[in-house]
Amino acid sequence: MPYFNFDLVTDERLDCQGGMILEDTDGAIDKANSLASELSIARPELLAKGYAVRVTDEKSRELYRKQVAP
Repeated sequence: MPYFNFDLVTDERLDCQGGMILEDTDGAIDKANSLASELSIARPELLAKGYAVRVTDEKSRELYRKQVAP
């Protein structure tokens, strides 16, 4: 099973939020959507700043990006 990384993205930097082994890219996309939703609730100050959750594969290729939004 592949390993995916999850980053919190701003205009200035990337903050690694960790990684996990998941069954496939669809599972990683679902996890990114869930993380973005959770961040919008736990850290509402991120909503107005254009933050996003980014998914990359083990070769650091970006696979998906989800805006932190309600």
